[in-house]
Amino acid sequence: MLDWFRKTDATVKRETVYIAAVTGILSLLLQAGFLVAKHWDYTVLLGNAFGAAAAVGNFFLMGVTVQKALGREKKPAADLMKLSQTGRLLMQLAVIVLGFVLPCLNEYAVIIPLFFPRIGVMLRPFFAKNGS
Repeated sequence: MLDWFRKTDATVKRETVYIAAVTGILSLLLQAGFLVAKHWDYTVLLGNAFGAAAAVGNFFLMGVTVQKALGREKKPAADLMKLSQTGRLLMQLAVIVLGFVLPCLNEYAVIIPLFFPRIGVMLRPFFAKNGS
């Protein structure tokens, strides 16, 4: 059942773990911000968890798609990347809509973590070993 995960490239797994760690740290800071602003309740925690899981999942799916695209010719690889980007964008849109529709989720706590992987990617050079 987990055969697809075993076939996933070690780099994709490693970078996903890194993004998950950054997302976790930034999620803790987000929770603290809501707490300090006296706007914290359980919906912030649930929304943050939902948004963070979607963000890390989106990053993992992107990595798997890149891995699959590397073994293809230019046109099929580009088509696969475009299809993946569209699907992942629609997934994020669905996450945002659910953040506004479900009363158990704080919409801001759902949306903000979707930006955490981008922050992690920008910070990655500072944590890379030997400049790689």
